[in-house]
Amino acid sequence: MTYLKIENNKGFYRLDGTKQEWLELDQIGKDDLIKLLSIATTQDFSMDEYKNELLMNPAHNIIYKNIYGKFSELLSNKTRFQDSVNSMYKTAIDKYTVELK
Repeated sequence: MTYLKIENNKGFYRLDGTKQEWLELDQIGKDDLIKLLSIATTQDFSMDEYKNELLMNPAHNIIYKNIYGKFSELLSNKTRFQDSVNSMYKTAIDKYTVELK
């Protein structure tokens, strides 16, 4: 599902893949970024490729470029990141899973 897109020389984002309500990228806040990170780590997450010439709005260009770069890095390392977290907490998970049984 696409959560970041470029259309009509502006960047847009959405927080709910089932709704078609797109918000302009210059309206994004910290809470929205956290929600997008959560979605990117747990669901199918895609975004339009960043192309400087497609974003004529300077604010949208800067914001989209930075978000696209960070999310691309996160998505490319998603499996490695999840494996690292799982191995970091494996001992605690195993211990408390056994205790709950």
